[in-house]
Amino acid sequence: MGSFSYFSLFPCFLLLAHFLTLSSAATFEVRNQCPYTVWAAAVPGGGQRLDQGQSWTITAGAGTTQARIWGRTNCNFDGAGRGRCQTGDCNGLLQCQGYGQPPNTLAEYALNQFNNLDFFDISLVDGFNVPMDFSPVSGNCRGIRCAADINGQCPNELKADGGCNNPCTVYKTDQYCCNSGSCTATDLSRFFKQRCPDAYSYPKDDQTSTFTCPWWD
Repeated sequence: MGSFSYFSLFPCFLLLAHFLTLSSAATFEVRNQCPYTVWAAAVPGGGQRLDQGQSWTITAGAGTTQARIWGRTNCNFDGAGRGRCQTGDCNGLLQCQGYGQPPNTLAEYALNQFNNLDFFDISLVDGFNVPMDFSPVSGNCRGIRCAADINGQCPNELKADGGCNNPCTVYKTDQYCCNSGSCTATDLSRFFKQRCPDAYSYPKDDQTSTFTCPWWD
């Protein structure tokens, strides 16, 4: 059995989650220890309002790919689960069926892939809204973190309500979005990389931003 822990840390709050890799599925516990409400989101998984101290458990099966977990902020939903979030909104739904709207800090994973490895990363390709830490709790696998005050230090051209946009979101050019597959780091992507060296700062930042842990049956 392998296991991971995902949590987000900032001087005044903690957003915590962990997942346990079982023989056929991974279980993620997402716990909000922030002094305010966070609306957790996951694909697969849906979404859940988490007041301070509350947790939410989701599962994902072996072979799951292109999966994401993120936090949404300043949300307002009606009794039918329809509404809006300032950051990370997923088409106005409490129960996310698609990815969140930038800016949002992402935890990404793929389970039991090549050589029976789990792949995981923190991505700022969709920008930043909450600090994050994604750390294995066993298996001798290293953890990764993005806990800098990116919102407070965000360059003026990337500032957004409640977060900090990635330059691709703002400029939508090949230089920042890597649509041709041949882009390199820029001054704006280096703003993110210098503060969160473990995290993706632009789409081709694989070499320093993708991490693995063995899937144990």
